[in-house]
Amino acid sequence: MARFREDYRRKHVSPRYSGRAHFVFTSLGSLAVIGFAVSHLEGRRPLEWLTLPAVFLLGNVVEFLGHRGPMHHRRWGLGLLFQRHTEQHHRFFTHEALAYESARDVKMVLFPPVLLLFFLGAVAAPLGALCFVLISPNVGWLFVASAVGYYLTYEWLHFCHHLPPEHPVARLALMRQLRRHHEAHHDPSKMQRYNFNISFPFADWLFGTSWRPDNDRR
Repeated sequence: MARFREDYRRKHVSPRYSGRAHFVFTSLGSLAVIGFAVSHLEGRRPLEWLTLPAVFLLGNVVEFLGHRGPMHHRRWGLGLLFQRHTEQHHRFFTHEALAYESARDVKMVLFPPVLLLFFLGAVAAPLGALCFVLISPNVGWLFVASAVGYYLTYEWLHFCHHLPPEHPVARLALMRQLRRHHEAHHDPSKMQRYNFNISFPFADWLFGTSWRPDNDRR
C-alpha cells in the first residue's frame, strides 16, 4: 500500500495541486449554487418542502446503486469511474490505513473539481428545470438546492471518513459510527458485498447490504 501511495503521488498528483484549494472549491462552489437557488424561492407552500426529503432519499439510493454498480464493476463507457474507485481509491486506502497522510492525498478522497460542474450541468439543472416546468418554480429551485446539497454532504462526509482518527471531527460520536461503516467497506473481503453508502447508510439498510459481525459467520 505504501508503495502504491508513493507511485500514485508521483504519477498523478501535480506539484501544483492543492488539497486545500480542492476542498474550498468544492465547498464554496456548492454553497454558492445552493444560495443562488434558495434566493429565488417565493411564496413557498408547505407541500413544496417535501422536495428536500424526496431528493435525499433519491440521492441516497442513487449513491448506493452507483457505488455498488459501476464503481465496483467495470461497465462500458464508465471504465474511468471503476479505475479511479476500485483500482486506485481502494488500493490507496484500506480498512487498516483509512486516513490520508497529507493535504495532497485529498485528490484521492474528493471527486475531481470538474465533476461538480458536470453534476450541476448534466443532472441538477436539467432535472430542476423539469420540476420547475411540470410542478412549480419553487420545487425546481428546491430540487437544485437539495441535489447540490446532497452532493456536498457526500463529499464532506467522505472527507471526514478519511481524516486521521485523532482529529476532533473524526472523534464525534456520529462520525465514529459512519467511519466504522465506511472502514468495513474498505476491507477487501467486504468491499464487493457490503456498506455501499458513503454518506448515510439508509439504502444499505433498505437493500440488506449493511455489514454486521455475524455476516462473517454465515
